[in-house]
Amino acid sequence: MEATASAVPEGLDGPGWAGWPEGAGPDASSGAAGNAEAAGNSGAAGNAEAAGSAEAAGNTAGEAPSVHLHAGPSFADVVAPALGIALLEAPADWLARLPRALTRREILALPIGEAYRLRRPAFVKSPNDKGVPALVYADGSRLPGPDAVDPETVVLVSDVMTFAAEYRLHLLDGTVHAAGQYAESGRLRLGPAGGDALAFGREVLAAAGETLPSAIVVDVGRDDTGRWAVIEANAAWASGCYSADPDRALDTVLRAAGPATGLSPHDRGFVR
Repeated sequence: MEATASAVPEGLDGPGWAGWPEGAGPDASSGAAGNAEAAGNSGAAGNAEAAGSAEAAGNTAGEAPSVHLHAGPSFADVVAPALGIALLEAPADWLARLPRALTRREILALPIGEAYRLRRPAFVKSPNDKGVPALVYADGSRLPGPDAVDPETVVLVSDVMTFAAEYRLHLLDGTVHAAGQYAESGRLRLGPAGGDALAFGREVLAAAGETLPSAIVVDVGRDDTGRWAVIEANAAWASGCYSADPDRALDTVLRAAGPATGLSPHDRGFVR
């Protein structure tokens, strides 16, 4: 798989709460099949978890239920403010700021206007939404033009890297709270996360945990030579659980998209 998450629609043919990615569905175009991460993030677009959320069950009579959200970015941007929900996500340049030992490739965060000057193949994507399709582009001239995207829009530009196996880690309070495999050689492959994947997740947390919100999803992968690398960070509230324990994965969602009044001082710096 090249540079980032799997091309398979998240949650299909397997367990866990995940639906079609934002803007996709049974009647949508199948053109995203070759997209290096067309379906890795927005696992349950449009699914607002309000009074039925896990936290709401614990409220006593007379208390207002906690309101949470699990949705694609476009839906969440509209609904969350009205519900008083704070959406946590990684900084736009988080991946680019990681040490090379954790990414195994060069990654730059820069305005797409600068990326137009690329004269080599590169994997380019929006950091936290789908504004710029996540693809390997032959050069900068193939990127969406200024008529479609503001030239100041920040994108991540990455060397192309192939992953033999890919895993999703649900991180909560500095620990790997849930995890599971979601792809093998770019194809859907659900299974448990082995000890090596969990150990690499702990390595990432030790090196960069303070640069992330308390609840986040990080995808990691192993290449054919056995090298481990961070693929990307995704908002937990826009990510499916694949083969991870759904109850434990839900813990990250509830923290990552809950009442703004309950934010910790640390998390206030990571609100979308």
